[in-house]
Amino acid sequence: MKPTRLSVLGVAFALAALAGTARAVPAHEADDMALGSPKAPVTVIEYASVGCPHCAAWNNQVFPSIQAQYIATGKARLVVREELTGDGTLAAAGFMLARCAGPAKYFPMTAAIYRRQDSMFQPGAQEEDILRDIAKTVGGLSDAAFNACLADKQALAAVNARSERHLNIDKIDSTPTFFVNGRRLADELAPGDLAKAVRGAGRGPVRQAGRRR
Repeated sequence: MKPTRLSVLGVAFALAALAGTARAVPAHEADDMALGSPKAPVTVIEYASVGCPHCAAWNNQVFPSIQAQYIATGKARLVVREELTGDGTLAAAGFMLARCAGPAKYFPMTAAIYRRQDSMFQPGAQEEDILRDIAKTVGGLSDAAFNACLADKQALAAVNARSERHLNIDKIDSTPTFFVNGRRLADELAPGDLAKAVRGAGRGPVRQAGRRR
């Protein structure tokens, strides 16, 4: 990807968190992206980055079963909050393109980026060409729309602001980070831990999932 395309990319993901006490993570932000019924009894908040290999692994390997068992059945709702961890340039471009594609295509777009993230990290890979293909085939964006989306300085400022808020105010400095009905889970989760937390939240108070060593 041409480095000048996103030259004003913020470096929030590389900064230390600002001093002060973290706020209680809100259940709703105006710029959240969500999947599933608003009436679902369980809300899962995922702080994620499409430039983060750990997020890609979770979304490629674990999320499909979570979606089928809990989100598609109305038992849980997923809220995604964007971070710029990992490859920050890829993360900013990916999230901007997903939003340009529109709410109905946001999650198919991010899923496609996660699936092809590894290929973008290979030596000699052309990230921009792969993103352009995803934007066209999944998001329905023309070449002109693709270029305009990534050149939108206001959209870039917005994704940077979201990431800075999540880092500096919510104190989220690693991805993926999960909250289930307001309770933060351990930073390192076994594949079945999130499902257990969702089931537990449906029955009552959520216990924090155990940390793997």
